[in-house]
Amino acid sequence: MSFVYLGLGSNMGDRFKNLNDALLMIEERLGNIVKESGIYKTEPWGFVTENFFLNMAVCLSAEADPFDILKDVMMIEKSLGRTRKGAGYSSRTIDIDILFIDGVIIDHPDLVIPHPLIAERMFVLKPLMDIAPGFIHPLLNISISDLTLECKDNLEVVRIKQIPDRGQG
Repeated sequence: MSFVYLGLGSNMGDRFKNLNDALLMIEERLGNIVKESGIYKTEPWGFVTENFFLNMAVCLSAEADPFDILKDVMMIEKSLGRTRKGAGYSSRTIDIDILFIDGVIIDHPDLVIPHPLIAERMFVLKPLMDIAPGFIHPLLNISISDLTLECKDNLEVVRIKQIPDRGQG
């Protein structure tokens, strides 16, 4: 059994519903969500749009192979209306990134774990702070808490919904 950390985001349509639907499908397909961050309103990172994102992070307990997790994540995104429009960033109904799988390191053309941009994105780090502030990044050998302190990203990231009670024990 592994702990899988996912980052979720949405900036199109009913963003709260998109996140909730993604969480339900994650539990159906991947495993039990054991920790869930608050929800953060965040400025778009890497492209310009008026539609702010809602972002969050979850930790789930799963037995799947990392490539099977990727396949399921992409299926969930597609079923929730995600379309990929070539290279670069764009608005989306849902985005699900595999951030960490325990201390696993994978560098493959189809899958890189840990996610290579975690340390540069406050919209990923702040939700991770809710669920795993002491987790040590396996490549950088630094905690999420310290990565957050060192992050140079100054885009707006504001918690708008508190951490839910489910599985937070």
